[in-house]
Amino acid sequence: MKIERKSLPGIGVRHTFATAQGRRVGIVEYHGGDRREVVHDDPDDPDRMVSLTLTRTEAIALATLLASPELAALLASPELAAGTA
Repeated sequence: MKIERKSLPGIGVRHTFATAQGRRVGIVEYHGGDRREVVHDDPDDPDRMVSLTLTRTEAIALATLLASPELAALLASPELAAGTA
């Protein structure tokens, strides 16, 4: 998956990627790390967009929820247990 990063002078950094369905998802990380904005657009309807502003704590909670299944699977992997991962 390709993640594009673009500096937003005076604002922060925007990270974007395309989903398998062709939808683009972007995260704006503001200088100081006080908040994050998650933006999702619909390629079939350019007027339809979802935006969600999160505090740092909320962003961490969301990242934890999204990463938990993969992290649990990685920690349970035989390669990791054998020290070959």
